[in-house]
Amino acid sequence: MTVTAAARLARLPLTALMLLPLPVLAQEQAIIVTGTGLADTPATPAYDITLIDRDALTATASGRLEDALASVAGFQQFRRSDSRASNPSAQGITLRALGGNATSRAAMLLDGVPVADPFFGYIPFSALAPERLASVRVTRGGGSGPFGAGALAGTIELASANAEALGPLSGALLVDDRGESEASATLAAPLGAGFAVVSGRWDRGQGYYTTPADQRVPATARAAYDSWSAQIRLVAPLTDTVELQARAMAFDDRRTLRFEGADSSSEGQEASLRLVGRGAWQFDALAYVQARNFTNIVISSSRFTPVLDQRNTPSTGLGGKLELRPPVGGNHVLRLGLDYRRSDGELFEDALSAMTGQVTARRNAGGTNSDLGLFVEDDWSLGALTLTAGARADRYVIADGFFIERDGAGVVVADDRFAGRSGWQGSVRGGATWQASDALRLRAAAYSGLRLPTLNELYRPFVVFPVTTLANAELRNERLVGYEAGLDLTPAKGIDLSATLFDNKVKHAVANVTIGPDLRQRRNIDAIHARGVELSAGITRGIVGFRGSAAYTDAEAQGSGPAAALDGNRPAQTPRWAASATLSLAPAPGWSLAGTLRYVGAQYEDDLESDILDAATTLDLYAEVPLAQRARLVLRAENVTDTRVMTRNQGGSIDLGTPRTLWIGVTFGK
Repeated sequence: MTVTAAARLARLPLTALMLLPLPVLAQEQAIIVTGTGLADTPATPAYDITLIDRDALTATASGRLEDALASVAGFQQFRRSDSRASNPSAQGITLRALGGNATSRAAMLLDGVPVADPFFGYIPFSALAPERLASVRVTRGGGSGPFGAGALAGTIELASANAEALGPLSGALLVDDRGESEASATLAAPLGAGFAVVSGRWDRGQGYYTTPADQRVPATARAAYDSWSAQIRLVAPLTDTVELQARAMAFDDRRTLRFEGADSSSEGQEASLRLVGRGAWQFDALAYVQARNFTNIVISSSRFTPVLDQRNTPSTGLGGKLELRPPVGGNHVLRLGLDYRRSDGELFEDALSAMTGQVTARRNAGGTNSDLGLFVEDDWSLGALTLTAGARADRYVIADGFFIERDGAGVVVADDRFAGRSGWQGSVRGGATWQASDALRLRAAAYSGLRLPTLNELYRPFVVFPVTTLANAELRNERLVGYEAGLDLTPAKGIDLSATLFDNKVKHAVANVTIGPDLRQRRNIDAIHARGVELSAGITRGIVGFRGSAAYTDAEAQGSGPAAALDGNRPAQTPRWAASATLSLAPAPGWSLAGTLRYVGAQYEDDLESDILDAATTLDLYAEVPLAQRARLVLRAENVTDTRVMTRNQGGSIDLGTPRTLWIGVTFGK
């Protein structure tokens, strides 16, 4: 946003500033306040990138961020269900079928800050309201830049919208055919020579039955949910080239899944400060702190009574980064920097007798992971050809791991202290992009990367009754090596096409390995190897628009020794085919009509390919019609054809995804 006259505006109250038209704020000697990070480097197009703009983010049938991300073929969560009807700990994300367990193999950043839970590695999607965002950039493939550790499958970067994009006051209120509601509001205004944004969102509902009708019992419950999040963001210039950005967020999310009493919760608070300098010596300095917690009650599927109370899982994440871009010459853009992340957490859980309800065991486990990364990357522009190369060195530490178990009487039956580990590990990436003509760009890239096992994988066992999955404090770091080549074609104005071939391999991949009846353990297998092709298209012709993407991935697990039984199998929860297509129409000013068709191929529930999740094709619809100045009627329809979408299948015990759901409501604002 462009503003001046700081002294005069700073004396006005925030409510008065809301009423000022933006042109009044544009005067001579303008200071440019963007609220963003540094500009992209010249070689950014060397990698396989998809951009999702604000219009696409805010026009989904569900109103959820994960729904918008599903338009990028190859993006997936561990489960097919969205964040209204899944356990939060199953919300790990990945790309290119590099999945197999519920943690995240893709990194997600919000205004440069890592989003994943410090203990589990899952994404708190209910806290990430799409109406607060300006855009999302999805980069497939490993990364070696800032916070590159953990970005094995790619990086998803969320950029917050500024006050100009949001307008002074905006919001929405919708209700669906089950009586569930979605309410949001945003207040944005100039603040001195910068701007401030305050926003909140509340989603609640009785939910739908995830259990098929023929498997329901008296204890079967709807997937009820109740979540809220609130955020404040401040952006202010310190000089004509230096900008301060501050953000604070809090959220709370409560859900019930499958049975009465099978309740889970996740909550969090976080704050970050960022300094961005756009002078001759450009820099991006960031610091953040996160506090999170998780609870979960496991209900027996035979007696329908609690058998495990995961009553407290507090964790803390803190870190930061410093990136410098010195002025080395017109043909080079050099990036130097470091980043640091530390995760502390522990679990407190009680095992309960299904017969008596008495506590049979009390467990406490946890530890600390940290990573210090040093990185350097240079982009070299040579006319139509741009080259890039980067390297990263990570000092990782896994420390203070422990597991303590007491019986119901309080007597210690296990007291394990795990030896710490540390070391240096390097990774590199490089690429090239050649603008062969005005219509054709060719690109190629190669990269490596690493991911530390999460505290959850190292120390926390879990139960999805009747299957128990054990932790493993001896897990090794995962290691990625990957290659890709592609082209971007713009044959005419308003037409963008792209294709990418890739070959990615995650060595020492962490997987949930079956070791006995109803018993699994997290173990390093030899590798997950994924090869495939990604296609995308964007077409705009007058009032008609089309966005589409498709991905075919041939992924296989490679295992030996105890994991030999899964060698050659497809990793759990990974389809071969995924595709999405959205056709939109703007028949008149303020009108927006869209339909989205999605296909996800069949995938296996487990590593042994014993239970399958059938392929599914769904259709979503969205309509926005102007009512009056700044007010619009919104109609949304999820899964219009009421397709049966399987999200879990364990020995024939099935969970289902969102059925046909119809929404109506109003939005107001810009």
